[in-house]
Amino acid sequence: MEELLIDETLVGKRLDEALVLSGIAPSRSKAKTMIEENQVLVNEKQFKPSYNLTIADRITYQKYTNKPLDAIPQDIPLNIVYEDDDILIINKPRGLLVHPGNGHEDGTIVNALAHRYKDMKAGDDPLRPGIVHRIDKDTTGLLAVAKNDNAFASLFSQLKDHSMHREYYALVMGSFKEEGGKIVAPLGRDPKNPLKYKVDLSGKEAITYFEVKERFLRYSLVSCRLLTGRTHQIRVHMDYIGHPVVGDPLYGSGNCILFNNGQLLHAYKLILKHPVTGEDMEFTAPIPEDFSEVLDKLR
Repeated sequence: MEELLIDETLVGKRLDEALVLSGIAPSRSKAKTMIEENQVLVNEKQFKPSYNLTIADRITYQKYTNKPLDAIPQDIPLNIVYEDDDILIINKPRGLLVHPGNGHEDGTIVNALAHRYKDMKAGDDPLRPGIVHRIDKDTTGLLAVAKNDNAFASLFSQLKDHSMHREYYALVMGSFKEEGGKIVAPLGRDPKNPLKYKVDLSGKEAITYFEVKERFLRYSLVSCRLLTGRTHQIRVHMDYIGHPVVGDPLYGSGNCILFNNGQLLHAYKLILKHPVTGEDMEFTAPIPEDFSEVLDKLR
């Protein structure tokens, strides 16, 4: 992250305007995108583009890089669980990114969608068509994709009002006395590492329910249900209560001897209403082979 020093010419200016005036962003729209993608922080926190700067503010930012106007089509195989004219449910494997980002312009689910559906436009971001929610690169499991604007609006609304039900399996460090619980801990970006998030009382609301499914010596298999969907939410929350996800390279246990190919976190259940019919739909995905092999060893 780089730093922008606030002088008297920027005091009172909107954050997005200040980024343009300082040459950090080429336009207000690009500045808005940088802010919304957490590439610009004020006093180590995320603010709206309309925030008015003071002389005491400290702005840190990632350098702006030009992005392509559309995702590059690539013939990448997808494990499709369900598909109709409006929605697509994908079972994402470990190692596959959901959408392009800084340093990753191709090799993602979005690139695969651009190849499979030449004219699919859903939502207002051409680099993330149809992507309503995301899961991390090394997290496996179910992802809902909208195939048109109406479906996108419906799924996004369900995500926002928490009516979309998402459950994950996580193998975590340590044992539990309780059978389950509720974690209420707001999250914000970690100022010491722009790739990480941490519990921050001034951050965004984040709520995770968990239930112990199986107990092992020094490990536990838990089911986590997201009420909110913040970046890295389960990973941060489980680490926060002293039970980091096994294999997580960013939080807690890191490269564990038990598994060192990414966090053992799997989105196994997804419940939503069909955007056209209103039908309640439930999808499940089995635990992937590498995750199952670890569980078999523990058993």
